[in-house]
Order: sequence, then C-alpha cells, then structure tokens
Amino acid sequence: MPTIERINPDTLPDAASLGYAQIVTAEGGKMVFISGQVAWTVDGASPPSDLAAQSEIAVDNLKKALAAVAADVSNVVSLRIYVVDYSPDKGEAVLPAILGAFGSHPTATTVIGVASLADPTLLLEIEAIAVV
Repeated sequence: MPTIERINPDTLPDAASLGYAQIVTAEGGKMVFISGQVAWTVDGASPPSDLAAQSEIAVDNLKKALAAVAADVSNVVSLRIYVVDYSPDKGEAVLPAILGAFGSHPTATTVIGVASLADPTLLLEIEAIAVV
C-alpha cells in the first residue's frame, strides 16, 4: 500500500478551499496513468450537452478505470482537466463533480482550457495519475 501525502503549505495560496492540493507526494507503489476520461458510456449513448452532466459521467468513468486496477480516488495523486472554451463559469460547472469525488482526497490538479477535444460533442476530459 502506498503512502500518499497531500500538502497545502501556509506559504502558498489556500488550495484546499478549491478542492485540490498544492503538493502530493507518494511512496511505495506502482504508478498508474489513466487516459483522459470523457462522457462516453459503454452503451454508446451521445454525451449530454451540459458540462456539469458530462463532468459527472467523466468522473464516473475515471472511478471505473481506477476500480479496474484495484484503486479508488484516494489513490489519485494528479488530475488534468481539459475544458473546451474554458471560462470561470465553466470551472464552476465542473467543480461539484470533482469535489464530490475528491473532496476528502484532494489531488494536485490543473485545469486547462482547450479549443476542442477528440469529438465535437465532448466538453471536458479528465486524465489522472494514481499510485497503487
């Protein structure tokens, strides 16, 4: 079992209130790199047009990917969240899904605004690094 430490030093801005950690360290374990998860489902249904709903599906897919390697959100040390045409209101739409999943296990997180993703119906993609 790896040892994962989440650090928010008082010499940096308060990241905890936004649901992430300034620094995450991990020792002892295998690194797992999870491809970007989007709002695609196994049944092939079209993703919803709502960013918040896509965020929930992408987080659910991330949890399924973690389960496939006998892990969960507590094993995640880093997230990259790509949002099409990012703006602060879009960040607010994504935040509930991220806080709902990672609230007690904040990760080192970066949100990146992009022009588009692999499919024009996709509004966000979440990739992760975990240690198991």
